[in-house]
Amino acid sequence: MDEALLRSLTPSVLAILVRRGADFAAAEDAVQEALVEAVRVWPAEPPRDPKGWLVTVAWRKFLDATRADTARRRREDLVDEEPAPGPAPAVDDTLQLYFLCAHPSLTPSSAVALTLRAVGGLTTRQIAQAYLVPEATMAQRISRAKRTVSGVGFDRPGDVATVLRVLYLVFNEGYSGDVDLAAEAIRLTRQLAARVDHPEVAGLLALMLLHHARRGARTAPDGSLVPLAEQDRGRWDTGAIAEGVAILQAALARDRLGEFQAQAAVAALHADAPTAEETDWVQIVEWYDELARLTDSPVVRLNRAVAVGEANGPRAGLAALAALDDALPRHTAVAAYLHERDGDLATAARLYAEAARKAPDLAERDHLTRQAARLNARRSR
Repeated sequence: MDEALLRSLTPSVLAILVRRGADFAAAEDAVQEALVEAVRVWPAEPPRDPKGWLVTVAWRKFLDATRADTARRRREDLVDEEPAPGPAPAVDDTLQLYFLCAHPSLTPSSAVALTLRAVGGLTTRQIAQAYLVPEATMAQRISRAKRTVSGVGFDRPGDVATVLRVLYLVFNEGYSGDVDLAAEAIRLTRQLAARVDHPEVAGLLALMLLHHARRGARTAPDGSLVPLAEQDRGRWDTGAIAEGVAILQAALARDRLGEFQAQAAVAALHADAPTAEETDWVQIVEWYDELARLTDSPVVRLNRAVAVGEANGPRAGLAALAALDDALPRHTAVAAYLHERDGDLATAARLYAEAARKAPDLAERDHLTRQAARLNARRSR
């Protein structure tokens, strides 16, 4: 069973059902049922037209649910509109579906959560972890968002800024999470950049390309994480880096700075350094200052503390870190790194072990555990 194919077809099938009159929540339920049916049937009887098969089955599932709901009997007229057998039109509705989920009637946080769940394919648990809220809270938020957009057509465009935020989060989950969505996020951001002439759209595309260029070097053959400073820069995709830098330079030249352009500038400085030691940390700190001004994000300030530690020494980094809430995710790991840089191996080892217990995924937990073990071994010599 080709799960990647199913994931790629889901947005278009969902969009087709919505355009044919299904409200969003009912359409999503029908598509999910069709996917379950595909998993059961396709291994023995693979269809010649997978998308057309999914559209037909999902539409029938929707009609069955509609007939069973006495409050929606009026929708039974849609039975006559069931599409004829044959190939479905090869139209990519994914980006349009992103805009539907970014509907103006939704708050930005609800729009992002709905899109990640309905279009991005993330689980409610993954989205809850990204937002640092309980899974039950996120489930309620997504359910409310589905009800809000039910019955809404494609004629009311969503907010571009919200769509950018969703694409950014989908890319981040694809870059480091369990579901590979990074390439899809880049593809959709390219489409958006072709439609919308805005420097922040270009900034996001540049940011994605610059990060994606380093992806092959981020893990060792055994699957363990490789920190940026230790990566084999010969494995970085120089073509993607060159494209990302060119896009970023054109965006910055328009003098309408936004957070994605600033983040891309940091990524470009890392990509431009021939070695970790030659990284221009002073300029990176300046870009983090711009980011903090634009976003007032505690995560940005945490990353800035690392950059300050590299540019001005670990004591300066620890001073910047002291101003932040120690409950911030990865705060303990940053503290461990800066204490190691400062020569306090005992404190660093203890903090690495503590950070490992708080790590959000197995790969990061293993990396931090190894860091603690490495320092403990050095201390015992």
